[in-house]
Amino acid sequence: MAFGWIDEQAELRRRAGLVRSLRPRAADTPLLDLASNDYLGLARHPEVTEGAARAARTWGGGATGSRLVTGTTGLHTELERELAAFCGFEAALVFSSGYAANLAAVTALAPHGSRIVSDAGNHASLIDGCRLARGTTQVAAHSDPDAVRKALDGHDGPAVAVSDTVFSVDGDAAPLTGLAEACREHGAGLVLDDAHGLGVLGDGGRGAPHAAGLAG
Repeated sequence: MAFGWIDEQAELRRRAGLVRSLRPRAADTPLLDLASNDYLGLARHPEVTEGAARAARTWGGGATGSRLVTGTTGLHTELERELAAFCGFEAALVFSSGYAANLAAVTALAPHGSRIVSDAGNHASLIDGCRLARGTTQVAAHSDPDAVRKALDGHDGPAVAVSDTVFSVDGDAAPLTGLAEACREHGAGLVLDDAHGLGVLGDGGRGAPHAAGLAG
């Protein structure tokens, strides 16, 4: 069989206890949510759901194309302006998911010949971004600015350090001030995934970079 190896791999995963399954949830079942990332409870907030319904009636139920072709609407540009102003950055670009955003950010900011220093505890999307980028990735010890310095030493080309701001598995926060200092010393960029900081940390929920004095 051409794909007989799939059954073999599936059996190995089953024996290792790595098989996962989907568990659909009902729309209105009361529950205590300790698993999702809807920290502020906005997913079912009446203003959010009613606003989404109005937007669908006005703009339709889909983008109809990529952002570069027909998929950019006035809602996109308005949201990006407001996000940039709120978070204290020059500009913002919205993606369909955090995974897509991380792939795009790392691959765009790590050209051929660059060095990428990735925290050992980074999310899988950042790790995949490092794998797809044209630079050389070096994994640094978790939340260790000195390890980042050591990894950047002796590299003369473009370089970026990549880290979550709040690590989703353990909930610990990255030492953003120390990471920023290490990058400044070496002329390197700092790419941060603030998926678990935006809306929660910083003045008014402006995010971990804002709380660390790196934005705004």
